[in-house]
Amino acid sequence: MNKKVLRNLSYGVYAVSALGENRMSGCIANSIMQITSSPATLAVSMNHDNTHECIEKSGMFAVSILSEKTDPNIISQLGFQSSRDVDKFMNVPFITKHNIAVVDDACGYLVCKVIDKMETNTHTVFLG
Repeated sequence: MNKKVLRNLSYGVYAVSALGENRMSGCIANSIMQITSSPATLAVSMNHDNTHECIEKSGMFAVSILSEKTDPNIISQLGFQSSRDVDKFMNVPFITKHNIAVVDDACGYLVCKVIDKMETNTHTVFLG
């Protein structure tokens, strides 16, 4: 993990991805925050209807930090449809890190192993 990327994490727009059973899953999120820098830990809040199930099963997730110049089609592709119905990464340029898709033109990315989680009625906060 690049700790310089972690220390510069702020409120923004992120693509969260995880490996699903048949293909990569992903969604757009803005609820990501650094918890500690040592050990490097962050939290991602995932709606139970989004990529939550894939993170839960795989125990891993990636966060691609999107910029103001990110192609709006990437946000649309990852944010306005379900990975259950379509291959969200079919038209999204990506690289694979630790078997998880990372958006190719992201400002930076973090790949995390789930170390804990907290449940609410609608969301799970995963710590990675």
